[in-house]
Amino acid sequence: MSGIVVVAENGKGRYQQEVIAGQHHLLADEPESVGGADAGPAPFDLLMAALGSCTSMTLRMYAERKELPVLRISVTLSHEKLEIDGSLRDRINRTITLEGDLSAEQRQRMLDIANKCPIHRALSQPLLIASQLAEQP
Repeated sequence: MSGIVVVAENGKGRYQQEVIAGQHHLLADEPESVGGADAGPAPFDLLMAALGSCTSMTLRMYAERKELPVLRISVTLSHEKLEIDGSLRDRINRTITLEGDLSAEQRQRMLDIANKCPIHRALSQPLLIASQLAEQP
C-alpha cells in the first residue's frame, strides 16, 4: 500500500508545487509556454514518469525471477491528444527498450508483463478519484 503524497504551492512561482512523498521532496511546475517557470516536471510528465518507472521496475523484477539475460531496461514515453469520435482523448505512447540476449518469445512475454504493471492497469481502466474539501484551518 502506498503512503500519502502531499502537494502544495511553495510560493516560489506562479504554478510551482512542492510534492512530498514520504521522505522525498520534488518540484512540479508548468512550462514557460503556459505561464510557469519550468522549475520541475509538468503534471503529465510526472504521470508518464510513474508509468515508465513502474514499467521498468516490473520488468526488472520479472527478468530477475525468470533469470532472463536483461542487461538494461529503458522506457520512453510521450503524451498526445487524439480526436476520437468527435472528442479529445489522451494517449500515452510507451516504447520499451530491452538490452540483452532475449529470444523473440521472451521479448513478447516482457511486453505482456509491461502491460500488467500496476500503474498501467490503473490508467487502463476507469479510475475512481474521491475528492473532498478539508476543514478550514
